[in-house]
Amino acid sequence: MQPRRLRGFQDIAGAQARTLAAVEDCARAIAERHNVSEIRIPALERLDLFQHSSGETSDIVEKQMYAFVDRDEAETTLALRPEGTPGVVRAYIEAGMDRSEPEQRFYYVGPMFRRERPQKGRFRQFSQFGVEIFGRADAATDAELMIMVDELRRELGLELNFEINSLGDGECRPRFRQAVLEYGRAHLGELCEDCRNRLERNPLRLLDCKIDVKLAESAPRSQDYLCEHCRAHFATVRELLADAGVAHTVNPRLVRGLDYYTRTTFEAISIAVGAQSAVAAGGRYDGLVEALGGAPVAGTGFAIGVDRLALALDAARFAAHADAAIAALGDAALRRAMSLATALRGRGLRVEVLAPGRGLKALMRRADRIGARYAVIIGDDELARGAVTLRDLAASTQTEVAERDLAATLAAARAAARA
Repeated sequence: MQPRRLRGFQDIAGAQARTLAAVEDCARAIAERHNVSEIRIPALERLDLFQHSSGETSDIVEKQMYAFVDRDEAETTLALRPEGTPGVVRAYIEAGMDRSEPEQRFYYVGPMFRRERPQKGRFRQFSQFGVEIFGRADAATDAELMIMVDELRRELGLELNFEINSLGDGECRPRFRQAVLEYGRAHLGELCEDCRNRLERNPLRLLDCKIDVKLAESAPRSQDYLCEHCRAHFATVRELLADAGVAHTVNPRLVRGLDYYTRTTFEAISIAVGAQSAVAAGGRYDGLVEALGGAPVAGTGFAIGVDRLALALDAARFAAHADAAIAALGDAALRRAMSLATALRGRGLRVEVLAPGRGLKALMRRADRIGARYAVIIGDDELARGAVTLRDLAASTQTEVAERDLAATLAAARAAARA
């Protein structure tokens, strides 16, 4: 048997893995600065959790979930999580926080699974970083979410365009929904098959259809149906974003593909990743906690596609090169090399001890391949003098350095390279 990975899944190693880790680490640090705490949720949930939250007409539920029947007594239907929000809401309710301490701030990171058509920036297993804030119905929380994403953009050195919209609430959203429904019925013969099938159940999906774009451009706009409270909420969000220097535009077609959004929705768009240009998205979902059996608690959040965001980055920026490759010439030198490498790693340096028994030329070729800045050569002569030969692989020069000075020399070289 020749093992092969499944279509739509990827093996991630080396510079690509380091780029993903850099995005995740940066996002974690920003969330922690905003006093958001980590939550870890299972990769498997009951299927009905996503049916009741994401919506029966969402692409996730209709087409993309990996679901199967568990061989337990109840023959429970399970699903690999396609997104993080429903699982976090379920955990929040199950722990009783919706009633005992409703105001909570969580972030999560981990793999999600959707059976989509694979292409650049779209995989069937992908990494997602998300933030969920409960118990806050104010516009400042909506703005804070986008400010977090903008901080991530700045720290990673990316260009992202923010698009925002408001879908209204329980008072004004039904009027908007009815207007779109009537518009869809009037143009029923022009709609694509998906829009025709779900028009009566979720007419707002017409607005984000990738096929019926021209029809959507002439469809009713949510801004024209907002009640006074939703209009004021949206205006405050925009003012706070402007105060924070977060540039954005209003996109009236932005409704998101999930049923639970109310009021604010947003996406962060990158032009560097091709067709899959939305690298972060989110919004407010004030009715979701109650819909899943919890108290009537407000909620809002976002999710970042870590893989897509990494595509927009120059992976070379995150390439990790060895500070030193140690070449030991002989058994006694190998023992010294192992102890020396341990000491150097203890100083935070990246060090590889090269394979013993090879010739010096072969060892230097390996040092070049791993991108080491220096080769540290230890032989009988060096052992006798308590020194090493330090070869600068970039400059093709070498000098003798006392063992006691090696760590300081390598650390100074690393600091100079990063300056």
